[in-house]
Amino acid sequence: MEEELKCPVCGSLFREPIILPCSHNVCLPCARTIAVQTPDGEQHLANAAGGLGGGAAGGGDHADKLSLYSETDSGYGSYTPSLKSPNGVRVLPMVPAPPGSSAAAARGAACSSLSSSSSSITCPQCHRSASLDHRGLRGFQRNRLLEAIVQRYQQSRGTAPGASAAAAVAVCQLCDRTPPEPAAALCEQCDVLYCAACQLKCHPSRGPFAKHRLVQPPPPPAPPEAAAAHAARKFPTCPEHDMENYSMYCVSCRSPVCYLCLEEGRHGKHEVKPLGATWKQHKAQLSQALNGVSDKAKEAKEFLVQLKNILQQIQENGLDYEACLVAQCDALVEALTRQKAKLLTKVTKEREHKLKMVWDQINHCTLKLRQSTGLMEYCLEVMKENDPSGFLQISDALIKRVQLSQEQWVKGALEPKVSAEFDLTLDSEPLLQAIHQLDFIQMKLPPVPLLQLEKCCTRNNSVTLAWRTPPFTHSPVDGYILELDDGDGGQFREVYVGKETLCTIDGLHFNSTYNARVKAFSTAGLGPYSKTVVLQTSDVAWFTFDPNSGHRDIILSNDNQTATCSSYDDRVVLGTAAFSKGAHYWELHVDRYDNHPDPAFGVARASVAKDMMLGKDDRAWAMYVDNHRSWFMHCNSHTNRTEGGVCKGATVGVLLDLNKHTLTFFINGQQQGPTAFSHVDGVFMPALSLNRNVQVTLHTGLEVPTNLGRPKLSGN
Repeated sequence: MEEELKCPVCGSLFREPIILPCSHNVCLPCARTIAVQTPDGEQHLANAAGGLGGGAAGGGDHADKLSLYSETDSGYGSYTPSLKSPNGVRVLPMVPAPPGSSAAAARGAACSSLSSSSSSITCPQCHRSASLDHRGLRGFQRNRLLEAIVQRYQQSRGTAPGASAAAAVAVCQLCDRTPPEPAAALCEQCDVLYCAACQLKCHPSRGPFAKHRLVQPPPPPAPPEAAAAHAARKFPTCPEHDMENYSMYCVSCRSPVCYLCLEEGRHGKHEVKPLGATWKQHKAQLSQALNGVSDKAKEAKEFLVQLKNILQQIQENGLDYEACLVAQCDALVEALTRQKAKLLTKVTKEREHKLKMVWDQINHCTLKLRQSTGLMEYCLEVMKENDPSGFLQISDALIKRVQLSQEQWVKGALEPKVSAEFDLTLDSEPLLQAIHQLDFIQMKLPPVPLLQLEKCCTRNNSVTLAWRTPPFTHSPVDGYILELDDGDGGQFREVYVGKETLCTIDGLHFNSTYNARVKAFSTAGLGPYSKTVVLQTSDVAWFTFDPNSGHRDIILSNDNQTATCSSYDDRVVLGTAAFSKGAHYWELHVDRYDNHPDPAFGVARASVAKDMMLGKDDRAWAMYVDNHRSWFMHCNSHTNRTEGGVCKGATVGVLLDLNKHTLTFFINGQQQGPTAFSHVDGVFMPALSLNRNVQVTLHTGLEVPTNLGRPKLSGN
């Protein structure tokens, strides 16, 4: 967590941290060094840009301080000659002190010039510039929460309260003298304290130590009085109204306010919420975001263990391959000696390449894990605080940082970039004349395909499957074989053979569960099967009229859901679905009915005649109706005449139950006669024949009805 508690300017733990408008923090003394004077013309421009927001506590919106320009975008932010801090941040030159005056007076003069002239400050982290008002740096809020956490952190690392002054001073850890010399520097990488002599002797600024960073030794811990004062500190009060506690939180200004601030109208048009409720809400949001980072950190730790295991496997496999290679080459004639060296070089390079890739990934993942863990510890310390206003000052920024930290663990970041396996096989039986062509050959079977479950889906009575070749494999793949069962847990059958990795299978049973698997093949043979994926087709059928199967006199509209025919003769159109299993129900609404037409409704084979009434041949089963009666018809044979025909506005229902092998018809919810047809087997498609300008609309995706009327019988 220590990196979270360091100032980006001086690199030390925060001292009197203030919150910049961009939500980043900086020490107040450091803020005085990086604030710069702004030319008057551009100051007016910055004020005009900031003036777009509403008013806020203290005379201006919190966003008014934030310029529309950044140091990286526009190139301005420092207008006076500047120096650089140890972290590379531009700082304000020291104001020369008048003769006889102290350094403190010089710093006071600098602060006075900042508050009396047009000044701005550039965030050392995001490089966004903020204008200072008449209050100068005092206009920025103090981060009391961060200050308290820094104090607590220093106490946990320092010596116990009440220790002697000598014990409170950091001493060199490498001195041979007794007592050791006081420490002059601390190496952040080595975590060792050095005096000046030992630093020059044991930690020179060259060679491997050139990139190490030396900082001042940590200060002694706070005295017991300071710790007691910290434990008993009171909640802050409003700086604009003495002794008034914060009671509300202005969402627009992102700042706690008291009731006097509200009465004075400074936040009249702003959204204001109760302080306690907003505190709990933001705490809950931060806690929820931390859960995601915690899960990723746990995965990262497990991933590091996996990478270290891969390191060991690479070492072992590499040694095994080397030993095998040496044994084979020693058994060959002297002509193999030169080739043996080349092959050893290949194995060594492959091992070194894999080791380098894994170490790079370990270092990268360790860095991310360290950052995430540090952020987590810092956030947990923040959540321990009971200061709602202080928490809300930084909660938004922390939530965003935690979310961004979680997003850094992108998909694939916790997958090894290399495999521990060495895909190198040596054939030791070539002829002597081919010795100089000796090389590693690949005779491994194709790898197991990986099903991409996020791309596998079902639609109506079709399924789509997708797969890919695993990464880090060098085995050749010539194609794939996709197998599917019958939807009842039966035997698998091949449904696709080819090189594509995406396949859609149509014409399956509705309301059925299918198992699918895929395997790769190459010249070396068939590879193993992938894992089996289970796919469920739709419970109900969604379909329309098929424009390709209908007679040319049939006119379709309404996305092929409405059909009509102006011909005097009967014309047939089929649906786009085919049924061979299950129970299915659909309805047809009569939109137009005049000139005494004879529409017929039912099912048919795909090869049904399209130029005669449905049911007149042996490939259709139908009910045809007029104004008063209806008949069932198959092979031009009429059966079961029923009283009650159709008219405009009537609804005809068709129930095809292939579990019971029956076909039943309904008009306006009333069953027409007994079961129309029995012993119905095979593959059927919804069908309809129209003539004389009758128009019907198809309604599909309906559940099988259970509460329709009883049969209405009239005779034969």
